[in-house]
Amino acid sequence: MDRGERMTRQEFLRAGAAAGATAVLTAGTAAEEGTKPVRVGMVGVGSRGTHLLQILAGMPGVEVRAVCDIVQAHAARAQQFVEDASGARPDAYTQGDRDFERMCARDDLDAVVTATPWEWHTPVSVAAMRAGKYAATEVPAAITVEECWDLVRTSEQTGVPCMMLENVCYFRNVLALLRMVREGVLGEILHCQGGYQHDCRYLLFNADGTLTWRGRQAAAKNGNLYPTHPIGPIAWWMGVNRGDRFTQLVSMSTPAMGMRNYAAGLLGPDHEAAQRDYALGDVNTTFLKTAKGRTVVLYFDMCTPRPYDLIFRVQGTKGLYMGTFDQIYLEGVSPKKDQYEPFAPYLEKYAHPLWEDLQREAVAHGGHGGSDYITLHQFVQAVRNQTQTPQDAYDAATWSVIFPLSIESVAKGGATLDFPDFTNGKWKTNPPVAIHGA
Repeated sequence: MDRGERMTRQEFLRAGAAAGATAVLTAGTAAEEGTKPVRVGMVGVGSRGTHLLQILAGMPGVEVRAVCDIVQAHAARAQQFVEDASGARPDAYTQGDRDFERMCARDDLDAVVTATPWEWHTPVSVAAMRAGKYAATEVPAAITVEECWDLVRTSEQTGVPCMMLENVCYFRNVLALLRMVREGVLGEILHCQGGYQHDCRYLLFNADGTLTWRGRQAAAKNGNLYPTHPIGPIAWWMGVNRGDRFTQLVSMSTPAMGMRNYAAGLLGPDHEAAQRDYALGDVNTTFLKTAKGRTVVLYFDMCTPRPYDLIFRVQGTKGLYMGTFDQIYLEGVSPKKDQYEPFAPYLEKYAHPLWEDLQREAVAHGGHGGSDYITLHQFVQAVRNQTQTPQDAYDAATWSVIFPLSIESVAKGGATLDFPDFTNGKWKTNPPVAIHGA
């Protein structure tokens, strides 16, 4: 939409509620996708950005008009890829850290997608919304409380949606569980657990022992620095911002040993990287409580040797799902009392229609089991149809603010903090995430 067509704040909020009831999680047909091109600019085309760019360039009706990166070689590589895929070479913006602002000012873009280091997610998204472009950002959408409010207020003031690209919300098992929760299979949801537990020490150091941008974050901050992967699905299952909200947070961390031990093994115990102090505790545990009294436990662990595990315990009054072992137990339904059974049959029985409709394209494009494709597909559809995005600015802020709040709680010795209500009370009447197919 151009500046003259922007909705008022009240119109935007009403439209967002309507979209939640009718358009969220909808999938369009290939024919519909081909009728109205969606013109996209991409900021940050390193490794993650290149993967998203490849998906976008392969979507029917999507035109990548511009790319932006502070590394000219990355931008040139992205230009060549898009040209090879589409025959049209996008413009490149490489003139410093804030050249994305010049790109956002173009009048031939409908949306801007961001895959930069964390500290640039909010500035790029805000610039896009202020220029009248739909904003999509990699996770987390913000890393300070102030940035979270900036995202919400900018989206409200401009009437332009902002979607954090939380792909775990579109995992096949997550979507099946969403349907099961909504159909009451697990009863009333009481408690959830989740975690980003992934050995990422190799992403924190360069070969010479200097820190990557991720490593610099871990060296300076102690808390849950990557909360959105587990909290996004949990928030959908619990109806957070849509009938319930988080009200309190407590966070604690173990000592920080993993980065130093890893550096010593990689570079030797006398290397500077093995001698310095790092702030990030190896395992962070964050506790959340909701207005309805329900509880959530989040874990964050990327500095210890361990297999990847998002945990995902969903506990209801009729049974529970345990994601670590992909098993479920339903009272009076499971064949053996007090024994888990495999989740696979339920994955088929309660298959989400969105996954069924997009499975072939999603799997073909790869990326986290196909969820990357579905995530971007949902964003593109919202842009094309000028509807609210399925994950809105309130979700982006609510899920991301755990990052700075956990740091504050840890620094205060595990203090209990009040959780901001970014919806300003609208969580009481916002409709739940809808379940639709094509």
